[in-house]
Amino acid sequence: MRIGVNVPNFGPGTTPENLARWAEVVEGLGFDLLMVSDHVAVTPDVARQYPAPFFEPFTTLSWLAAKTTRITLGTTVLIVPYRHPLVTARMAANLHQLSGGRLVLGLGVGWAQQEFEALDVPFRRRGALTDEHIQVMRAAWDDEADYGCGQIPLWIGGNSDAALRRAVRLGSPWHPLRFTMSWFRESLGRLKEIADELQQPVPDLAPRIVLRLTEKPIDDPERRAGEGTIDQVLDDIEQLRLLGAGTVLLDPYLGDPNETLRPEVAWQALATVAAHRA
Repeated sequence: MRIGVNVPNFGPGTTPENLARWAEVVEGLGFDLLMVSDHVAVTPDVARQYPAPFFEPFTTLSWLAAKTTRITLGTTVLIVPYRHPLVTARMAANLHQLSGGRLVLGLGVGWAQQEFEALDVPFRRRGALTDEHIQVMRAAWDDEADYGCGQIPLWIGGNSDAALRRAVRLGSPWHPLRFTMSWFRESLGRLKEIADELQQPVPDLAPRIVLRLTEKPIDDPERRAGEGTIDQVLDDIEQLRLLGAGTVLLDPYLGDPNETLRPEVAWQALATVAAHRA
């Protein structure tokens, strides 16, 4: 199983120097992936959760590609309707080539209605636009003489039925975000139902879970995967592996933008996980 890290590319403590340190820590601890999020216009609905500065993912990952040597780079998740699909296809293809084939694109439909309005993209068509754009991007990548990259790995992000259907239709790993283990198990049943309905294989799994270490066990039935003692977190990761996840992404951001001013807290949590996996 591969283990990755969602690195915050936003907030008051995010600087080029801190992003470079994040890359150094994540790769140095032996993790397999480094992924960042996507917003373009930091409208009020975005800023409440992910305040400026917000480093654009393609630009950031291109820079981090030069700061790293082996770790896979990616998005969790790129909001597909925000960019013309040929622009996305070109940027992704170039980043894939420049990084030595280290790119994975986690994709999503988006949620920030004000940001859609700022970008003049119809919010109510975001699902249909995502499907259309993915089709155009894949067709572009098939033209290897022009784009020179072949097909770039895609993950389909989201916890909705529409996301499950999209993952099954495309045959791409399903990338659900921040959930309880009971919800995940129930959703796997729904994923199989959809796969049977569409007469397609069940897709691979690449979930993203929180990482919040506590000294005492959390007994709450609504405990999210990745929360609790190191033993609870390691057991969650093992349970995900047994359920078929080939990759698990750890998200150490807990919701307070000021955390970005103190990245050492997240680094210590990641070091604890890395030490117990060794």
